[in-house]
Amino acid sequence: MKHNPNSIFAVNIRHIKNIIDTPWKAWNELDRWLIYPKVRLLFTMNGIQWGHGWRIYGMPIIQKHRQSQMRFGTGLQLRSSVRSNPLCPTHPVALTTWKENALLEIGTNFSMTGGVLCSAERISIGDDVAIGANTTIIDTDFHPLDPLQRKYDSAEAISAPVIIGDEIFIGMHCLILKGVAIGRGSVIGAGSVVTRNIPSYSIAVGNPAKVIRQITRSVREHRDSE
Repeated sequence: MKHNPNSIFAVNIRHIKNIIDTPWKAWNELDRWLIYPKVRLLFTMNGIQWGHGWRIYGMPIIQKHRQSQMRFGTGLQLRSSVRSNPLCPTHPVALTTWKENALLEIGTNFSMTGGVLCSAERISIGDDVAIGANTTIIDTDFHPLDPLQRKYDSAEAISAPVIIGDEIFIGMHCLILKGVAIGRGSVIGAGSVVTRNIPSYSIAVGNPAKVIRQITRSVREHRDSE
């Protein structure tokens, strides 16, 4: 009889083998389900509608201004627990809208491990974006440049929207600063500090991040044809 790799029996066998070979993944899933009620309550209390296919590992930090908005698409994946990723996040995922009318919006199939998204004005992230461990994305300087203003008031800090397109991969330990736009399909190398716009289908690395080459045409055509 011909073997069907997609049969229920075959799929279950693969799942069992995966649990045996990588037991920590089984523990991650158990942890995810044990804290599920608490995680869902956290999102609900912050006025965030629970989405289809969300996978939340460990308790994230949510700091939402009452007069701001957070919108997340389906397939959201946040990894805050230390053992949820081999790169071991140094802190939980932190999602913050810092000021009134701030917007943090994320498209479908987004994943992040132990990073920070902090919006004082607007952070917009497209579909199919993956962000490596311990990366920070902020759209504000937090403090003004003038020392007297900095001493007494942070209201004059400069902010500018951050726009991250579709199908982007940002490596671990990156810093994305205010006013940056990253074009579709680009890759940001680990440890980079992005201070200016990155065009679509580019590979950028360094501090400050600079484009070192373009994604090959064959890869671009394959993505665009899907």
